[in-house]
Amino acid sequence: MSSALIEGGWITVIGVTVVFTILGILALVLYFVGWLERRLVEREKPTTAPTPAPAPASIEAKQEEKPKIPPRDLAVITAAILAYTAEKVSQLRPLPFRRKISDVWRLYGLQTQMEDVEDFNYEIGKW
Repeated sequence: MSSALIEGGWITVIGVTVVFTILGILALVLYFVGWLERRLVEREKPTTAPTPAPAPASIEAKQEEKPKIPPRDLAVITAAILAYTAEKVSQLRPLPFRRKISDVWRLYGLQTQMEDVEDFNYEIGKW
């Protein structure tokens, strides 16, 4: 009996050791991958030549190049999205459920408690 207990203890110790060793190796691999990624990103930054600061006129031109949505079209798109979501919400309905299935269990519990009190009173001679 004691040899089985000792053998089980050794198996447990070996199993826990193996699990934590593998977890440690995985942690080291993940740390190394993160370190390698940081190094590669740092190498890429210096190789790209810094671009000179653009002139203020070109910044204004870039801002004007943005496509603008006319207010009327924006209102139509917004109304369509709201109509779609309202239709989806109207299709949802709450599931019916009954709050009170029956009083049988509650009444049975009360009856059992009353019987216990009656039996107790009978046993001590008050009945």
